[in-house]
Amino acid sequence: QVQLVESGGGLVQAGGSLRLSCTASGLPFSSYVMGWFRQPPGKEREFVAGISGRGRNTYYPDSVKGRFTISRDNGKNTVYLQMNSLNVGDTAVYYCNALRNDLITPYDYWGQGTQVTVSS
Repeated sequence: QVQLVESGGGLVQAGGSLRLSCTASGLPFSSYVMGWFRQPPGKEREFVAGISGRGRNTYYPDSVKGRFTISRDNGKNTVYLQMNSLNVGDTAVYYCNALRNDLITPYDYWGQGTQVTVSS
């Protein structure tokens, strides 16, 4: 059974930074592309970052490019999301997941997520 446990969220002022972590179990972690998603209040879940199995390739939508950095430690089965220059629009519940071959569609393995709230 695949389990994903996200942590590191919290309340931060605009312009601040947070680092999220997600530890996975029940899957061959280094074999999977991993990603981060977020769901703002009242909106649909959206993709924010992806990283290849060995961590050599990363990709982001324009909305977070240059501010967010995804990384992974395969020895710890953990993927990270460093978020800098946060703004109110980044407020959301953040989730990690393994990604399918198209590199953006998640599997159906959702954890509980971690809440990020950015105040103005």
